[in-house]
Amino acid sequence: MIGFCLTGSFCTHREALDVLEKIACNYEVVPVMSETAYATDTRFGLASDTVSKVEDLCGRRVIRTVRDAEPLGPAVKLDAMIILPCTGNTLSKLAHGITDTAVTMAAKAHLRSSRPLVIALCSNDAMSANFSNIGTLMNRKNVFFLPMTEDDPDGKPHSLVADFSYAEKAIEAALRGEQLKPLFVR
Repeated sequence: MIGFCLTGSFCTHREALDVLEKIACNYEVVPVMSETAYATDTRFGLASDTVSKVEDLCGRRVIRTVRDAEPLGPAVKLDAMIILPCTGNTLSKLAHGITDTAVTMAAKAHLRSSRPLVIALCSNDAMSANFSNIGTLMNRKNVFFLPMTEDDPDGKPHSLVADFSYAEKAIEAALRGEQLKPLFVR
């Protein structure tokens, strides 16, 4: 059973749902959404449409509160969890032990059971304000990253975006306790 967490980075949600569809073909999936992802309509789509699609693909309701996410780990033991996409904000909270969203609580609860967490970072400040947080989490046991690339080196020189095409391979590697390499791809 895999936990699939969805945070902001709304421009990547359509691609994230494509990944979720593939994962749901091979695993039972428990969906978790940050409160912002769950409730925010953007130019990329309506929150209610995203929630409906996630729930249809997973065959269960989205976990969307801190209270409902806490049992993941001790009571609901997942084989692995992926945060796709993971915003810089969520990355920072994970690095500093802040558990104020459903996703950060789900990740904390999951890591308490010493099971793998895969992070698919999508952040405009990954190579500036969040660079130290990447390093912190790379050194944390059971935390793995999806391979990343610079999506627009000239226009957004501090941005990194996970290559979602590696999601299933990254989960498989994490289940073996391995970081998928290379970490940075073109």
